[in-house]
Amino acid sequence: MREPPFWWQAPGLAARLLAPAATIYGAIAATRLRRQGRRADLPVICVGNLTVGGSGKTPAAIAVARLALRAGLRPVFLTRGYGGRLAGPVRVCPSAGAADVGDEPLLLARTAPTIVARDRLAGAAAIARGSADVIVMDDGLQNPSISKDVALAALDGRRGIGNGRVIPAGPLRAPLNTQLQRAHAVLLVGEAGESARLGARAAKADGLPVFTARLEPRKSEVAELSGKPALAYAGIADPEKFFATLTRAGIATAARFSFPDHHRYSASDAVRLIARAREGGLQLVTTEKDLARLQGDPALADLASRSKVLPVDLVIDEEAHFCAFLQERTGLDV
Repeated sequence: MREPPFWWQAPGLAARLLAPAATIYGAIAATRLRRQGRRADLPVICVGNLTVGGSGKTPAAIAVARLALRAGLRPVFLTRGYGGRLAGPVRVCPSAGAADVGDEPLLLARTAPTIVARDRLAGAAAIARGSADVIVMDDGLQNPSISKDVALAALDGRRGIGNGRVIPAGPLRAPLNTQLQRAHAVLLVGEAGESARLGARAAKADGLPVFTARLEPRKSEVAELSGKPALAYAGIADPEKFFATLTRAGIATAARFSFPDHHRYSASDAVRLIARAREGGLQLVTTEKDLARLQGDPALADLASRSKVLPVDLVIDEEAHFCAFLQERTGLDV
């Protein structure tokens, strides 16, 4: 499903017409968020979105796990596995495919052990039976079942909180003030536009620290991709962010194709993209998440083999202050 463009524009007729439904949805979401979660047997750091998709939460979760690994800790990711068929709890293994566990867990598992579980409490219990020191949740900010030691709300600098309305009138997953009351900090990813600044100001008004971060493409892959015009394609929440990253990295994109978030590519999609790239003499370039969804499907093997990715890493500004915040909240030496 594609997000409606009006979510990211000033409130207009569509948002006003959907306001009654948004009020009902927001009230239900707010009631759910007020429930008290159960404590896990390990510290829990949750990285989630205030809005629907595109905030950089998965790179942020990976960055948190890398900080823990650097400190000698043993983090394990806990994620719902959106788009996968397995309910779990199940550990993501190297042979797993996106159809089984979803695309994001495949990326997480490259950094640290990853458990997929729709029942987050059951997933946390499975992790606690192992040798982990800390649970890093990718998503779950709005899931009240587990009490979080750190609830980190990721906010995209370009899109921010959009029109500031709740689904379906806007992109917010629940009323902003209710979500911020359950968060412990906001992580602003990228240069902030006005919508993001509104969200950051609201967080500070609630007494929350606001940390900043940026997504940086890996230099070795940039050098490899710079020599040939690209056909860029992406099925993520905000394809324009990926295209803009390519442009900032100096990679010329002669053609761009956008698909809905978590798009399941078809054989016809593959044929069309390959044919267009061949016609223009273009290099196929996509995101790590998209490539993860291509792999393991024989009908998409040719597209996968022809496609290159531009990996990005999330770099946290004032990292020492961020680590001190995590240590204060969890008691762990991060």
